[in-house]
Amino acid sequence: GVNITSLETLIRGTVGGEALLSVRYTSTSQDPPVIKWQLKRDKPVTVVQSIGTEIIGNLRPEYRDRILVFENGTLLLHNLRLSDEGTYEVEISITDDTFTGESSIELTVDEPISKPHVHMLTSTVLELTENFTLNCTHETGTKTTYGWAKGGHPLLNETRLLLSPDQKVLTITRVQMVDDDIYSCMVENPISSMRSPP
Repeated sequence: GVNITSLETLIRGTVGGEALLSVRYTSTSQDPPVIKWQLKRDKPVTVVQSIGTEIIGNLRPEYRDRILVFENGTLLLHNLRLSDEGTYEVEISITDDTFTGESSIELTVDEPISKPHVHMLTSTVLELTENFTLNCTHETGTKTTYGWAKGGHPLLNETRLLLSPDQKVLTITRVQMVDDDIYSCMVENPISSMRSPP
C-alpha cells in the first residue's frame, strides 16, 4: 500500500505569503504517483491533480500561477488568500499499488495585525465618579484577541472595569484617582501580536 506521512498537520499562513503542505509517501512500486489535492468544502474543491510533478489538465483560475507539486506529493501554495483557509486532503495512488494513501493538513491564513491605537471616547478632564471608555483600534488583522494593560501591567477584571464581549472596548466606571495612568492594548492573532504605543 501507499503510506503517506504529513510532517505538520497545522500550517499557519499569512496573506500574500506561501504555505508548504509537506507530505511524503512510501510505496512498493517505483511508478510515478498520481497525486490529488482537495480543499474540503461542502462540495470538495479539487486544487490540483498531477502525475509526479506534471500537473494534469487546467488549474482552476483561482489557483493558476500559485501552485507547485513536488515529487513526494508536497504542495506549495503561493500568494495566499484568506479564502485558501481550510482542510487540504491529499490522495496518492500508484497504478501497481492496490491501496491509495490519504492524509490531510489544516491551513489557516491570517492577515498580520497593524499597530493598534487606544482612543479615549470621553474628554480627558474627568470628574471623579464619571465613567471613561477606551477603544482599541487597528487597521488590519484577522482572528484577533485583545488584552489591556495599565502602566505596563496586565489589567485584571475588577468590579469597576467593564470589557466589551470582544474585549476591544474598556470602560472604567466611577473614576478614581488611582485610574490616572497609561493604558495600552495588546492585539494577538495566530501569526502576530502588537501592542499600542503608550
